[in-house]
Amino acid sequence: MKNKKILILAIILFITMMIVILIFFKNNTAKSFKIGNNTSSQEIVDYILNIKSYETIVDVETRSNKNENKYVIKQSYNGEDENSQEILEPSNIEGVKMVRSGKTLKLENTNLKLTSIFENYDYLSQNCLDLSSFIDEYKNDANSKWEEKNGEIIMKTNLSKNMKKELYISKENGKPLKMNIEDTNKKTAIYILYREVNVNS
Repeated sequence: MKNKKILILAIILFITMMIVILIFFKNNTAKSFKIGNNTSSQEIVDYILNIKSYETIVDVETRSNKNENKYVIKQSYNGEDENSQEILEPSNIEGVKMVRSGKTLKLENTNLKLTSIFENYDYLSQNCLDLSSFIDEYKNDANSKWEEKNGEIIMKTNLSKNMKKELYISKENGKPLKMNIEDTNKKTAIYILYREVNVNS
């Protein structure tokens, strides 16, 4: 009877130790990746492709043959096929917010307290400026690739025959730095600079 109790106690102690070791290993691995110590470029690419949720503030510059426009936008993605973008600048459209959830797009003007909802509208619900869209496109494009150059990782994918995207990532901390969206003439149509990136793991 006494030996049985000792055996059960030993098994419980062993299982507890294994759980503690696994938790310690998992936490240390995540921590070392976040600070960028001894992390390979492939690990950083895999990390970007597996981001589940984030918040960013970006500077966006759009260029066409006739003009250039600049915006500051707050973006967020909750990992459940829902993302939002709120315009912070310029002041004349400040507070305009687009929230996409599945195939539903909600447009809000927080200053005027106006809301419009579009159901099952595939074209509007797509968003080429968002990091989550880039991740989906990269995963679904058989010709996607990445390269390392000047301390940055450049992930490349084609939107279509006429457009391509390049996402630049810091090799030091694994955070997105900028994104270029180019047209067929290899002229930058949209340039996105990431001011702040907060990834929720």
